[in-house]
Amino acid sequence: MSSALCKPTQMQSEVAAHGVALKEVALKQVAQEQGNTMSLTKPMLGLAVGGTLGLLDGLSGFLVPSLAPVMTSVITFSLLKGLVSGIAIGYVSQRFHSMFVGILAGIGIGAALSLLVILRAGMALLWDIMLPGMLLGVVVGFATQKFGKQSQAPPVAR
Repeated sequence: MSSALCKPTQMQSEVAAHGVALKEVALKQVAQEQGNTMSLTKPMLGLAVGGTLGLLDGLSGFLVPSLAPVMTSVITFSLLKGLVSGIAIGYVSQRFHSMFVGILAGIGIGAALSLLVILRAGMALLWDIMLPGMLLGVVVGFATQKFGKQSQAPPVAR
């Protein structure tokens, strides 16, 4: 009689152990999937990467002693250029799912915004402003296509 009572308890403990093992496997799989994807949408990732690179671009002006009197505007316009180009490239990357189109859009948007800054700063600094702006566009275009998450469409209300 005692052996009959022991069997269901053993079976329950085996089922519980099997359930715990299944939960551990499921948790590991979810962690692996989440570890391989970025949780930012493409425009938000573009904003973050573009802003960071724009700030670094502006701060690199400290390496040129002649820019010391205008460093505030150099940093401000570089940061704004990075933020605006980052979010614009992010929206283009969200619309078109092609690495080539993302990088090409990055070059174009970076060049266009750099041209606006050149019009204010003067044509003497054409390549000093244009090349870093286009490089920023290439990096942001690549990053948004490679690591950005496609945004979910909101549910349609009926």
